[in-house]
Amino acid sequence: MPDRFATVAVVDTNGLLRGQKVCGYDLPAILEGGMGMSPAQLALDPTDVFLHLPGVTDDTSDYHDSRLNVDRTSRVTVPFEAPQDSGLYFAEFTGDAQALCPRSVLRRIVGQAERAGYAATLGIELEFTLFDETARTLSEKGFDQLLTATMHASHDLVIYQAAQSEFYGAVADMCDTLGVRLAKMHEEIGGGFMEACIRAAPAMSAADQAVLFRNFVRVLAMRRGQTVSFMPRWSEEADSQSSHIHVSLRDRAGESVFWDSSAPHNMSETFRHFLGGLQQFLPDVMLIFAPTVNSWRRFAEGTFAPPAFTWGIENRTTCLRVVGESPGSLRIENRLPCSDSNPHLAAAATIAAGLAGVAGRIEPDEPVVGNGFVTERGRRLAESMDAAIAAMRESEFASHWLGQRFVETFTASRHSQLEQFQGLSLVDERRRFFELG
Repeated sequence: MPDRFATVAVVDTNGLLRGQKVCGYDLPAILEGGMGMSPAQLALDPTDVFLHLPGVTDDTSDYHDSRLNVDRTSRVTVPFEAPQDSGLYFAEFTGDAQALCPRSVLRRIVGQAERAGYAATLGIELEFTLFDETARTLSEKGFDQLLTATMHASHDLVIYQAAQSEFYGAVADMCDTLGVRLAKMHEEIGGGFMEACIRAAPAMSAADQAVLFRNFVRVLAMRRGQTVSFMPRWSEEADSQSSHIHVSLRDRAGESVFWDSSAPHNMSETFRHFLGGLQQFLPDVMLIFAPTVNSWRRFAEGTFAPPAFTWGIENRTTCLRVVGESPGSLRIENRLPCSDSNPHLAAAATIAAGLAGVAGRIEPDEPVVGNGFVTERGRRLAESMDAAIAAMRESEFASHWLGQRFVETFTASRHSQLEQFQGLSLVDERRRFFELG
């Protein structure tokens, strides 16, 4: 059946899809020559509050359109749509706006990896909380005294999984339609708290799938009279929510460059240097992994979030966890990203830091054995969002790998958000981020 409409969408800074339905008659020309969209889309917070983006939303801006290139290979089928309206394509900004576009940033890093002879494979974990609330009840309650879909902390509790089997089944059906390859899904450590894991895939595909899941699981919940939230810390009584990234590196023949059966823990020299790069450079770009004022509530003492840039073998109390016992499974898990981090930017920063370590032959610290939450070892996380903004602005690594224009605009937008929330409360954060953040 020919398209009546198709959606062309960009991934915004928040990981939300923003786009337009275009007439099927016009689609061939758009696939060939692109279409216009204002890069001011990249300056919006989830509920369309403008952030400061130099040259885009400041006094010099005329809010013009920039040209989008449509990725013809990216077409997916959107659930809930009529068949003739269900096509969706990812697009990327070109020209000056390309430097700010999350999917374009990841594409550049993937290209740098390819030129060095590597391909990154990612698996992405997505944590969220399901609420028995609608947009109307949230407003009526003033975003307070909210009701989670289940009442108690319930990590891997099959009782809750079975009780919510219709939701789990609906998620699986949604993912099948979208082409999102789920590895697993389960209950997490809080009322309504769940985790879905994207199977390992090439970096761009994995990030695209994570974005599709995050956007359309919200739609699924809305259609069921519920709400999904990806806020890292929606309540001070709740545990924190994250979005861990598992990464491995392969050569042009598809063989793991992380594996060396003769080395301690089977970790090759390339793996050690990749890990050393993560330890050295992730502090420079922590803002990408904790991009909102709410992200910083995640790192409170007593939450299951890393306190320092440490690593360990199968150690979930460190920031970087080495996992796997075979060439096909050996990988590093980056446990730093918050649940509201942009998948494309988080992937780009992770791969870039590791590649910089390989290029610089950077050795990691000694691994942490035991509880990483109580050890005094390792470089501590930035103490505040303001400190993370300053670190990224001053970082030669970020400027070189991610681009000076990206650093300038991303840090300016985060500083703008931070200023907007001075003196405000967690409830105010919910109003901005709860449903769409």
